Amino acid sequence: MRKVRDYDAELKALNDKARSLKAKRVEQLGQLVAATGADALDAETLAGVLLDGIASKDLAAKEGWRSKGAAFFQRRGRKSGGDAAIDGSGVPAEPGGDVAGGSGRTA
Repeated sequence: MRKVRDYDAELKALNDKARSLKAKRVEQLGQLVAATGADALDAETLAGVLLDGIASKDLAAKEGWRSKGAAFFQRRGRKSGGDAAIDGSGVPAEPGGDVAGGSGRTA
């Protein structure tokens, strides 16, 4: 006889995992803001910069931002010590690093 599936328990476990992943992502975004030095900006300015980046249709600019972001994470990887990686790569991150022109993400 087959075992009866507990859909409620499975759904609860999936919801808990989704909540955990969302919390981890929010924490990593906060670490990214601090690591790039963007925490020196006021919230309105930072939001404006991010909104302009999302709205930008200039593919060359976006590729430039992506390249700067990738270089930022590579520089961070050559340093030792620090907290957990911002990008989940296992490369340690240290607060107070150089300011990068972007987060390494494209829209």
